Amino acid sequence: MQFSGRRRKILSNPQTELYGHCLQFYVQPPLENITLTEFETFAVERLKLLKTVENLGVSYVKTSEQYSKKLESEFSNLNFPYRAAAKRRKDHISHFILRLAYCQTEDLRRWFIQQEVDLFRYRFNDLLPKHKLEFLHRNNLQYDTISVEEKKALAEKLINSSYAVSGITVEDQDFYKVPFQDALDLVRTRKVYLKAGYVYIPHQDIVTIVLNDFRTRLSKALALTARSLPAVQSDERLQPLLNHLSHAYVGQDYSIQKSVGKISLEQIDSLSVKSYPLCMRQLHQALRENHHLRHGGRMQYGLFLKGIGLTLDQALQFWRSEFIRGKVDADKFDKAYAYSIRHMFGKEGKRTDYTPYSCMKVILSNPPSQGDHHGCPFRHSDPELLKQKLQSYKISPSGINQILELVKGMHYQLACQKYFELTHNIEDSAFSLNHPNQYFIESQKLLGGGREIKREMDAPQRAQENSATRGSTVARETSANPSQDLAEMTEDLDSFFQDEDG
Repeated sequence: MQFSGRRRKILSNPQTELYGHCLQFYVQPPLENITLTEFETFAVERLKLLKTVENLGVSYVKTSEQYSKKLESEFSNLNFPYRAAAKRRKDHISHFILRLAYCQTEDLRRWFIQQEVDLFRYRFNDLLPKHKLEFLHRNNLQYDTISVEEKKALAEKLINSSYAVSGITVEDQDFYKVPFQDALDLVRTRKVYLKAGYVYIPHQDIVTIVLNDFRTRLSKALALTARSLPAVQSDERLQPLLNHLSHAYVGQDYSIQKSVGKISLEQIDSLSVKSYPLCMRQLHQALRENHHLRHGGRMQYGLFLKGIGLTLDQALQFWRSEFIRGKVDADKFDKAYAYSIRHMFGKEGKRTDYTPYSCMKVILSNPPSQGDHHGCPFRHSDPELLKQKLQSYKISPSGINQILELVKGMHYQLACQKYFELTHNIEDSAFSLNHPNQYFIESQKLLGGGREIKREMDAPQRAQENSATRGSTVARETSANPSQDLAEMTEDLDSFFQDEDG
């Protein structure tokens, strides 16, 4: 691969230069001013876009026609057009906003790069051949094409080694001579002819090289962004937004408790076996065995129980009855633990109505340490211990292997979804898992006991819109009052990061 040393002529209109093509490498950052409301909206809508890419990326072969059609269908439901020149500004700015949020840790960078690369692949493959060439030329990607004479001399080898290449197509298309280290994916799948350290790539496979280039650029850019992040975090308007985005949940709001009182304390043990996700089943089991959970576990499990319908009185009774079976007497419980439970329900302190943790928040925030039981078992457990736990829950050996393969590929939510399918004896769960409370509701629907719960918990559109309005108002108030407590602002912004389509 060769890059031209000539600088491109700078066009008189910066917008034309930035948005002259529907696809870009996101080399030039945006320089314009935008409002906080626009900042929030762009970021959340791109996050929804990338979550859609992630969910479909494991369910379908990424290069298949079925995958492309499904993505096209899903994208049509999202407010994210990019083909028209007038709509490309949002795509450009939102990418750079999420760079700020996802440059902070290795896990976040890895996730962001993978989703952006998959999105880029889809968009590049969707281009007409002439537009692909135009994109390469605009980005100074100068690849050496082999001569007609060399192509004739290698014709037989090119036909035998290149996918979908025949004698006729060898004559009609260009082949690119590229160092093999820039095309490892093609070498690994034996799709190209390799000779003396170079691979010969037919024009239709050039996307692999472009993707590697994009991945390298983005990885370096995220590293540079991480170095300059302290300067951005000093802005008290942006810091809570960026911290929240990295584990933002964009699905239904399970804090809207229309199912309050529908669950009795006597049901909890049986529900934990039948309808709990593994993270909550693990917490419940640890609580029953040890008669105690540390703060992280109490928050994660307590908010989940609140979300499935436990009232404050039920929650106090549940935690008290379990703790006093251990080393905590009733008086100590009332003094040391009851306050935090009332606080969780918005009855103490800031009166914040805390929301149940989403999968992304469980996976990416507050990892468990020695003696803790919270977190995501698929993310935080040793694979061998996870295997033993799944065996104890009577998961089949083939099912365990499928789960462990997904865990190995860092698809933790998909591993949990596979656990759902195996424990409910179904082939396809037909939903994208993003939340432990969603797991519970879908389980109850399947088992026949959750129709009322599902109906009750589906919040009206109006409630979601009111939540979004509250979130935007908080952001505007923060601009006027930079001394506001950051933790309080982040909690209040939870309402903004909910999917208004619910």
